[in-house]
Amino acid sequence: MNNEIIEWMREHHITEVECILPDMTGVARGKIVPRDKFLSDPEMRLPEAVLIQTVTGDYPDDSYLDVTDPDMVLFPDPATLRFVPWAADPTAQLIYECTRSDGTPVDVSPRNVLKRVLSLFDQHDWEPVVAPEMEFYLLSPNPDPDIPLAPPIGRTGRAEFGRRSYSIDAVNEFDPLFEDIYDYCHAQNLEVDTLIHEIGTAQMEINFLHGNAVALADQVFLFKRTVREAAFRHNMYATFMAKPMEGEPGSAMHIHQSIIDRATGKNIFTNADGTPSEHFFHFIGGLQTYLPHAMPLFAPFVNSFRRLSRYTAAPTNVQWGYDNRTVAFRVPHSSPQARRVENRVPGVDANPYLAMAATLACGYLGMINKIPASEPCQSDAYELPFQFPHGSEEALAKLRECPELAEVLGPRFVRMYVALKEKEFSEYFRVISPWERKFLLLHV
Repeated sequence: MNNEIIEWMREHHITEVECILPDMTGVARGKIVPRDKFLSDPEMRLPEAVLIQTVTGDYPDDSYLDVTDPDMVLFPDPATLRFVPWAADPTAQLIYECTRSDGTPVDVSPRNVLKRVLSLFDQHDWEPVVAPEMEFYLLSPNPDPDIPLAPPIGRTGRAEFGRRSYSIDAVNEFDPLFEDIYDYCHAQNLEVDTLIHEIGTAQMEINFLHGNAVALADQVFLFKRTVREAAFRHNMYATFMAKPMEGEPGSAMHIHQSIIDRATGKNIFTNADGTPSEHFFHFIGGLQTYLPHAMPLFAPFVNSFRRLSRYTAAPTNVQWGYDNRTVAFRVPHSSPQARRVENRVPGVDANPYLAMAATLACGYLGMINKIPASEPCQSDAYELPFQFPHGSEEALAKLRECPELAEVLGPRFVRMYVALKEKEFSEYFRVISPWERKFLLLHV
């Protein structure tokens, strides 16, 4: 056990430790153990099947599973040691590494999928830099899922209505909540930056400072738990559904990305004279070519595709452009050293490890294969044809048929992920919706 961890826990009088691993959905799995038990035996074992549950808690068909149901050997990553600031007693949390008994990485672990992609960049001495933006809705408590969602009551005693985009006063309606969110984030060293009110009713956005992809994915994973916990304490829900309310915009996880040459510290998207480099255009070309095949990682649920519709601040095709928010891949105005590509496709419901792995994988394939980008879109991309899969089934078929992406992300991971999502879709398809009962029950 790392001596710094031991001293930190003793200094802060830690009584319990949350031993966490993110599954494919992004749910925190693991165990809560007493501090002394953790310090004497930090290794943990859990079945690999823990990682591959559907959002309902089911599993892919048996033909995809290892019939022996083997254990993973799990070790804490010391870099992820943090407080659990909302716990009643002093509690620590650590994210665990997933390995097999022979020490090799578990290839269906989302964290390991991201590390696999980053290892390809390592071979070229490249360091991806990412900065996610997280949109989410605040809601009144909704214990009955058959009742539509509604915005919460703010400090004025009224629920928000209309469009309050970028309104300071609308954010101030929930000041006590946001003070707790920032306090919780500070206690966990989550490097959150700007807070704004987004377009939707009680829709907010918090941005993260740029940094290492694994570290940022860890922070996003913990941030979702943090916001939900803080909201509970203020008699609200916080949701990271992609499209929680009819008539309101969806919620995205925009990912800004650039690549640094480790040898020089320079951004490889920029030439020495400050102009965009071939790597920059090839990265965009890779996104344009492969992102439609990677959609199940950016839009993982049936609800996710409801967000991707015209005129709702969500992209509908693979166009790119300079400072153009109607395209999938926006290049913000910046200095040459800060040149970056903002992928606006991922929903906030996406697993952050897999979304970051997928966007970097697409860009990597573009650079390696020197795929040219199209001309930048200088008009309204919503007027151009829709280029994404129209739903989960079509998206899974496109991912299954793309061996290049499977090779980068991991062939077994892709097979397992597709099987998991097919199982999830079949569970969804058995449910009869209120719309069907409303319009079909007595009319057909």
